[in-house]
Parts: sequence; C-alpha cells; structure tokens
Amino acid sequence: MKVLISDKLSQNAVSIFKTKGIHVDYLPEIPREEFKNIIASYDGLAIRSNTKVDKEIIDLAKNLKIIGRAGIGVDNIDINYATSKGIIVMNTPHGNSITTAEHTIAMILSLARQIPHANTSTKEGKWEKSKFIGTEIFGKCLGLIGCGNIGSIVADRAKGLKMKVCVFDPFLTDDMSNQLGVEKVTLEQLFELSDIISLHTPLTETTKYIINLENIFSVKKGAWIINCARGGLVEEKALFKALESNHIGGVALDVFEKEPASSNILFNSDNIIFTPHLGASTIEAQEKVAIQIANQISDYLLRGSVINSINTPSITPEDALILRPYLKLSELLGSFLGQVKVKSENIVSVKIEFDGKASKLKSEPIISSMFYGLFKNYIDTVNIVNSTNIAKQKGLEISKISHDRKCDYQNLITVIVDYGDSSRKISGTLIGNELPRITAVQGISVEANFSPKMLYIRNYDKPGFIGSIGTLLAQNQINIGSFHLGRRENSGEAIAIIAIDQDVNNNLMNLIQNLEHVVRVDYMSF
Repeated sequence: MKVLISDKLSQNAVSIFKTKGIHVDYLPEIPREEFKNIIASYDGLAIRSNTKVDKEIIDLAKNLKIIGRAGIGVDNIDINYATSKGIIVMNTPHGNSITTAEHTIAMILSLARQIPHANTSTKEGKWEKSKFIGTEIFGKCLGLIGCGNIGSIVADRAKGLKMKVCVFDPFLTDDMSNQLGVEKVTLEQLFELSDIISLHTPLTETTKYIINLENIFSVKKGAWIINCARGGLVEEKALFKALESNHIGGVALDVFEKEPASSNILFNSDNIIFTPHLGASTIEAQEKVAIQIANQISDYLLRGSVINSINTPSITPEDALILRPYLKLSELLGSFLGQVKVKSENIVSVKIEFDGKASKLKSEPIISSMFYGLFKNYIDTVNIVNSTNIAKQKGLEISKISHDRKCDYQNLITVIVDYGDSSRKISGTLIGNELPRITAVQGISVEANFSPKMLYIRNYDKPGFIGSIGTLLAQNQINIGSFHLGRRENSGEAIAIIAIDQDVNNNLMNLIQNLEHVVRVDYMSF
C-alpha cells in the first residue's frame, strides 16, 4: 500500500503510516503537473486545503481508494466524481472544532473593541483613545447559520459571555436546541434578530451565497457579519455594498471566495478585519487532524474500517471484522437477483430483511454491498461506495426490516426486488459465520453454496427433469460440481441450482430452455 501526503502535515502522520507498514511519500506543495504524473501509483491520498482533487486528478488516480482531508472542509474535492469512481472521501470533523470556534470568538471580540486598528494606530505613535470606542457584546444576540460541531461550541462560548443565541440550521432538532439553550429560527428571523451573524456551515450548492445581494439588506441595520467557515457563503460584492452604505456595521473574515486573497474588493473598506484562513491553525489542532487522518486512512487500507466518511457509511475496525462476510453474502444475493432475467428492468422497490444475528448488525454497509451486487451486471460505473446513491437516484423505494423473531438460521438476509408486474426474492445465510449459502429462492427452500458458475432453473416438479438436464450437460461437456433441488409443497413448482465448471453458450441455454418441464433458465457467474 502507498500513500501520498501532498500538503503540509505533522511528521507524526508520516510516522504513523510507516509504523503500520504503509509506504508513504511526504511531498507538500508538490507542483500540480508533477502531482498529476505520480498520483496513479497511490492507494491513498492525505491532504489539507491546498491540494485540489478534481475530475482531472481523479481520472489519473487509477489505484486511488481513499482521500483523507485533515480538517473539516472538503470543497477542494470533487466528492460526487470521487464517489462515482468508488473512492472513499473522509475528513476529521472534530479535530479542529474548538480551534475554529475560539477563532470566531476572537474575531467577534476584536471587532467589538477594534483591536487590530487600535494596535496599528498605537504603533504609529498615535494616541487615538476617543477614536476607538468599543461595543459590549454582553446581552447582544448572536445569530448562527449552522450549528454543527463548530457552531455548537461557538454557541456555548457565546452563552458564557452572556450573549443571546439564535440558530438557523435545518438539521438542528428541537431536543438539541433545548440542550444547547439556543432559539431555533428561520433565516429571515435570524436576519431580523441578530446583532452579530456568524456562519458555520459547509460550502454546498445550497449554502453558496446564503448571504447575498438580495437578502443582505434585510439584515438588522448595523449588524456585524463573521465568517470563519468557507469563502463563498457570503457574496463579497453584496458585503461591499452593504458596508459602503453603512447598513452592515462591521465584518470579520477569515475566509474568502478566492484564496490566497492577494487582493480583494473589501480590503479598503472600513470596520472590517481579516485573517488569512487561520481558523484551524493552532499547534494543537494541526497535530490532532494530522494524526487522526493518518490513522483513518491506515485503518481503511489495512482493515477495511471507514471512519468519518463523507460519501459512504462509516465502519469501525471492530465492525469491519464482523461485517466482512455479511458484505460478501449481501453482494452475492444482490448479484444473483441482478442476473435473473425479467420482462422489465425497471425496478420499483427493494426490501431487505434481516433475521437472527444479522438483525443486530449495522445495516447501511450491507445494503450498499447488496445494491452493488444488484447493479454491477448492467451499470458499469457502480461500486460499493456509490451503489446506494444510484438506487436513490433511480427513485427506488428502499425499505429495511430487522426482525425480532425465531429463525431457522443463526443469521439470515432476504432481498426482495419488485418490478411492478413481478418480483424476485432470495434468502441467504453464513455457514460457520464465513461461508455464504443460499437458503431459499422465490420462497422455495434450497440449500446451495455460491459457485463461480451456476445455472438457476425453474421447473415443474415432474419425473425425468433431473435425468434430462444431467444428460444434456454431459453431452455438451459441462461438468456438474453440485446439484441442489427445492420445491414448493403441493404446488408443482420446483427450482434447481447447479454449480458447473464450464461456461454455457447461448445455444446450450436454448436447448436447456426447451427441455420438457423447464419454465426458465438463467446462467450466472460470481
């Protein structure tokens, strides 16, 4: 395994990779052209904010399995495209939360007491005491746009300074707001109530320019705007106009639409302070996120665990060990159903049922693995990372049921695919907690191990079928590895699952289909 570190990280991160037996190249500030030339040989990539992992880079990264961002923001990574290529993207959302929150409070206090400007004036030999009259933040209303890891810490610190706190965050529950002691409001209400507005949300299509020319003048007159999150959350042209008209009373920015910000329309504005994206820049935070991302990448490459993933369910190292055989079972069950020919390929819904030990497991990775198996035979771009997203994009109704009931097996997974006019159903278990085995197809009990090559036959339960299919396969030099039968009592329906050693061509498939008592036949490979 090889990992590239392409941004400045603590040497402790390098040591972690080496200690765990992973080859690591530490090349901070590597030129993009050189980066493009070497990325194909790496399994993992550790970055901060300087490395841009876009479509061009991802296409060149033929072996890349994981991108780890030491920090929170991932807007320098094309997550959707990475997902489509099966590359896991993870970050370290907690490592620099306190640091960034503290920087936000520092910016508020610096703005309130005009500390940067007063410092410059004093150093110039001036004594402009009357010019720098400050503002108390006691009793002021702080409006938070976003109240996740960082926003919630800012809220706590602000309450400690005896500020009122209101929050706009669609994901904040009533219980959480009560626990934090903040008031949930709409964005419009936040603009009306807040003396100070601070942003703590990722930059997405939804949040880009959340403060813009259309709404900035609905902010309370004289309010301050603080942004230590991401450039692009606030439209800088709108901010400039609001400052010039004295509608906004003060601004503190740690982030910019274009970075590095060597020039900016706001640089000559009054009542504004800047820092060069220092929110996460403390010794403690840099060390934490570097160590965290090195451990997370290593654990994935060596043990299959997924921690703090942006684009796939997280799996702890302990979970990974337990889940591995279940992931294989669910993929095989999905693949079986994906290879059964149906009149319509338009899937309407998919239901996954869990019994026994399987009902106690983390189901999201198992479901992703099942969808990967279901789609991989006819969607070239599917992988275990993007499979569930593809299912959702197709508009499939997805349901999961974990049964608390007696079961004939210690563990059991059942998948039902509904096509509207028909459905397909398969159940499977693990023998000895390791070996995947089919237990039923279409509700008909049958005990069959998965084999690389298999025939699945639905037939009428009549004498002569076994002899005729055995003879036909022998005549065509097809060796039978195993032969498993099942039937629905008193119905005449039966199934056969036959493990074979050779491929079956279309001509032979037609001959099998035309045998007496055969309803349908499917050739499968795993």
